Formats: sequence, C-alpha cells, structure tokens
Amino acid sequence: MGRIVTIALWRANNKPPVELVVANLKTLDDTKIEDAFYRDLAFGTGGLRGVIGAGTNRMNIYTVAKASQGLADYLKKIFAEPSVTIGYDSRIKSDVFAKVAAGVFAANGIKVNIWPALMPVPTVSFATRYLHTSAGVMVTASHNPSKYNGYKVYGADGCQITTEAAAEILGEIEKLDIFADVKTSDFEAGVTNGSIQYIPDEVYSAFVEQVKSQSVLFGEEVNKDVAIVYSPLNGTGLKPVTRTLKEMGYTNITVVKEQEQPDGNFPTCPYPNPEIKEAMALGMKYARKCNADLLLATDPDCDRVGIAVKNKAGDYELLSGNQTGMLLLDYICSQRVKHGKMPADPVMVKTIVTMDMGEQIATHYGLRTINVLTGFKFIGEQIGKLEKQSKADNYVFGFEESYGYLTGSYVRDKDGVDGAYMICEMFSYYATKGISLLEKLDELYKTYGYCLNTLHSYEFDGSAGFAKMQSIMQAFRGDIKEFGGKKVVKLLDYAPGLDGLPKSDVLKFLLEDNCSIVVRPSGTEPKLKTYISVSAKNKEAAETVEAEIRKSAEEYLK
Repeated sequence: MGRIVTIALWRANNKPPVELVVANLKTLDDTKIEDAFYRDLAFGTGGLRGVIGAGTNRMNIYTVAKASQGLADYLKKIFAEPSVTIGYDSRIKSDVFAKVAAGVFAANGIKVNIWPALMPVPTVSFATRYLHTSAGVMVTASHNPSKYNGYKVYGADGCQITTEAAAEILGEIEKLDIFADVKTSDFEAGVTNGSIQYIPDEVYSAFVEQVKSQSVLFGEEVNKDVAIVYSPLNGTGLKPVTRTLKEMGYTNITVVKEQEQPDGNFPTCPYPNPEIKEAMALGMKYARKCNADLLLATDPDCDRVGIAVKNKAGDYELLSGNQTGMLLLDYICSQRVKHGKMPADPVMVKTIVTMDMGEQIATHYGLRTINVLTGFKFIGEQIGKLEKQSKADNYVFGFEESYGYLTGSYVRDKDGVDGAYMICEMFSYYATKGISLLEKLDELYKTYGYCLNTLHSYEFDGSAGFAKMQSIMQAFRGDIKEFGGKKVVKLLDYAPGLDGLPKSDVLKFLLEDNCSIVVRPSGTEPKLKTYISVSAKNKEAAETVEAEIRKSAEEYLK
C-alpha cells in the first residue's frame, strides 16, 4: 500500500480515541510525516520501541494493538490455553498502552494477568514464571527520553523472546491491517467478566523475598546503619527498592524528593539514565547535603542501578557499570568461597562489550565465563540453558557494562531491585571492615592491572540517520589497520554469527597491548555506539590512549 494511501487511512480512521493519535497528524510538516510513516515500527527481540505519536513508525494505541494481535495469533498457534502477564512503568501512556494490549489479548480469548500498579521490568519476568503464563509484556522504554515508549515481550521462561520467536511474531504482525484485522475489547469490561485479572499481592511479595534471599552474608553481621540516598528517577523503583532495603535492616534512607514519585516527563533529568552524570546530579546534591555514605539511583523501569561513593577528598565519585559489576562479582565470589557456598562448575555470564577484567576475576575464583552479545536477554538465555540441564544454581552472577546486574536465577532479566540491595550489602560489608568501595576497586586494579572502559554514543535520527548508520558500519568493515596508533590484531564480525552467537551487526576490533574497540548500532535508539577498552599502567596513561583511539574511530563517523 502506498504511503499516501496509508496516511489517508490514518486520517480517515475517525474512531475514539482518535484524539490520542490522529489529531497529532495535524501538527506534522512533510518531513515529520515522512519520518512517522516511512516504515513500520521495528519489532525485534526487544519488541517495539519508538517515539510516542501518530504514524506506523511511532508508539501509539494502534501500533501497540497491532503488535498485541500479532503476538496473540502467535501464542494461539503454540498454546492450547494461552495466557499473558502484563506490566507497565511510569512513562507517558504506559498505562494506556498496557490496557490496550490487555483488551486485545482478552478479545482473542487469551487470559490476561496484569499488575494493578506500575512495577519494575523484572517483576514481569518473575510473574510470567511464577504464574506459568505463555508470555509476558512490559510497556517501557527503559532509560530513553520522555518522548519514547516501548513494548517488551517475554517468553514463557521469563526471558526476552529469542531471535527466532521475534521473527515468527513479526511474521504474524505483518499479515495484519492495522485497523481492519485487530480484535479489541474494553479493559474494564474484561476485569468485570474475569478475562483480565489483577496479579495478587502475594506475587509481589514472593518477588521481594527472592531478592532478599540473594544475600551472601551467610549469618555474618554488618553495619546496616549506613546513610543511603536513593532516587527512583521518577520511575518504578520506589516501593520495591525501599521495601527490600527496609525489610533487610537498612532504614537510614533518604529519597530524592523531586524524583520520588512516578512522572513520565522526568522534569529534573531529561535523559533518565543512571549511566550519565546529569541524571545523577540531583542525587549527588542530596548526598552532599545529607553527608550520605552511598548514593543509589535506578532507571525508570528499575532494571539498572547507578551508584556514587565518597572519595578520600570527601566528595562523591560515580562508579561505572563495569566497576560496580566487578566489585559485586568479587564480593559475591569471595563470600561464597569463604562460606563454602560456591556451586560445582560455577558460571559467570557477561556481554562482549563488558570489561574483560570480569573474566579474570571469575577465573581467579574458579568460575567459567560465558560471553554473549550485547543485551541482558542473552544472559537470561544462558540461565535458561543451565536450568534445562538442572544446573540453574551453577549461575553465580551476570552483568553488563550498562549498569545491569543479576545475582540469581529467579528472573531472566537484569534486576535493579536486586542490584540496589546487593550493592548496599557489599557496601556495608566493606564499611564494617573500614574499607571503601574505591579502595577495594584499587585493590582489584593492583591484582589484575588497570583497565579503562568507555562508551560513546552518536545520534542519527530519522530515515536519513538510519541509512547513515548503515553506511558507517560498512566503512568500519573496510580494511582498517589501526586505531589511535594501536594496530588491529584481529577483527571479529558478528554479522554472520560467531562463536555460536546469533547474527548481529557488531564489530569488535582486537588491538595490540590488550586494547579493543566495539562498534554497533543500538537496538533500541537511533544511535551508533562505540565501546573502547584500554589496559595501561595507570589511569592517566589509559585515558591518553583511550582519547587517541576515540579520535581515530570518530573519523569514520563523519
């Protein structure tokens, strides 16, 4: 169907709640119309993610309903009595999209279990497993700016859908006319007739109990009166994080007032991602004012955690996801070894862009490391493989450089509630011994060598930006000899599939002197990302080398 006809149909589809979507078309100029309709919103292993607004390339009630109908058709082919778990975060229209999806599933005879209030993303993975539903849906765009929303799909195992399942669901979606082929029903009517049910509080409590059970103190006493400042960044973390911490004895908690309550506009942090210092700035102010020992922040869907701790000068220093992950890995392993709680054939899972020092730490404690593609779903997939072999308890820890951690097999996605709790426990453990996290980090560097990992993102918006990113990836696949004076020892191209991993548009250049650079388009944002890893004798030397490699790589981004 031609694009002009498609746009005309959207304008003509004058049915309630038309004011939520189609009225938006009147505000768009030709360029914005082009971007809104030049393609269908991509559906992949991460489900949907896009800007909220009218159009086939936007997040709105129609694209959400169409995706839900495609998923419903897929589930009905596989399950005799399909069911689904639904959750949503604090983003604009998250509750609306969740109820639209629920209405579509109910209209298709699929039993719906929906959280009665906004909840963190890991609770959908957990509830999918706990309630034994056929699939899970989480309405979220994670840490993206407020104009975005998304639709994340989980399989019956609680793990994000595989590449194969995503392709099959996409096939079902593509068969559909966005207006004519989608079955819908009223949400409230579904609640009344029982086709849509609210998830009971016992499931939420079971989730919190699983998080609490991740402790590796094994009876050791630590000082839990440490002063904690916490920010949920106007997202879903407030209740589960503070409940878990308080039930485990951490009561000296100050919440950042301006970021306490759910608010999809994110008024104090336009980019609500604990990876970036701007999102942590208000929390840092609170930490200084309260003389806090530890600052914690979770992103809006509460699957990522950022932290800051006091340095020797008395100011607060942000830790990277790599640094926090390595500290957690070392703490968990050392405690398990000390108390004789390390499983047989223990496993650590990390992504290929996560600091290689993680593997060195794992090896030191006798863990086997599994490296996977970028995205926590691939870590979840490995836990699932262990579970099928009745070896889920062999999984000790999984982490990724983008602030995602998971210490247990009770969910199949990164968990900010678990991450926040385990960070507090680790902090308290070392504080009781008079050791700061920065001192512990220095100790790790002395043991394994200094390593610097950085991430750089470059934005390419719209259809032109999409094409530009493709041409840049082709340029990187040229015969490149060096970056910043460091010779390319080997190029790993994951596009055809490598080391048993799925095909992915990712390049990893192994450079001399144990340095590397990874280049990949983001799967969820209009960005191209580079990950630079440098080994050097100290921080200053590493930063100099990193700057040269980055400068060299940016020549290919022009």
